[in-house]
Amino acid sequence: MKDALGSVQSVLVLGGGSEIALATVRRLVTGRARTVVLGARDPERVRSEVDELRRAGAATVDAVRFDALETETHGAFVDDVFDRHGDIDLVLVAFGVLGEHAVSETDAEAALAVVRTNFVGAVSVLVPLAARLRRQGHGTIVVLSSVAAERARKSNFVYGASKAGLDAYAQGLGDSLAGTGVHVLVVRPGFVRSKMTAGLRPVPFATTPEGVAEAILDGVRRDAHTVWVPPFLRVVMFALRQLPRPVFRRLEI
Repeated sequence: MKDALGSVQSVLVLGGGSEIALATVRRLVTGRARTVVLGARDPERVRSEVDELRRAGAATVDAVRFDALETETHGAFVDDVFDRHGDIDLVLVAFGVLGEHAVSETDAEAALAVVRTNFVGAVSVLVPLAARLRRQGHGTIVVLSSVAAERARKSNFVYGASKAGLDAYAQGLGDSLAGTGVHVLVVRPGFVRSKMTAGLRPVPFATTPEGVAEAILDGVRRDAHTVWVPPFLRVVMFALRQLPRPVFRRLEI
């Protein structure tokens, strides 16, 4: 349960190694969050982050195994986290893969790997998460989408399609939870300079994990349903959506 000042006390991160997620959690701990659960495929790889968050003031930091592709385990995973830690104020769904588009464009298994992680895996865990939050009567789910979800571009349409599915699902989930005390925030960053995009040429309006974290916390405070990072990308993507397809196809984006 949030404290008397409305600060998040407990947070569950799915994608515990995500730079955006960790930047967000650091700020939450500074703002009095005391229980942090980091779900990661290999909990040992986030041990340094666990120690860092404890030093920053978190009373409980738990690194647990979570794999987006092991959908058959997601229900039990969610129950275990809530049963051991009690109410969770905020859940951050931050896992995802970019994939190598030159491969996934023509290799079905490579394309499916992206879709299974970014969309299928997310839906699989969001179903039991929403049920537990609805049962406790409060909480916020933050879903990391992407501006790529707005209109699939030829340079990354597999990734864009996977995020478009996730984005639509999260928006619908938020609508279905209206009035239950559970809120869904969809975050649409543009290019983020991070490990995930290492080696790629930054595009205009590129941001950082810290910039996305600030936008997430602002959106949570405002009970926003969607935030763009940076905000100007909302205008850019609106314009791209209006372009006739013959024109859109000629763009090198």
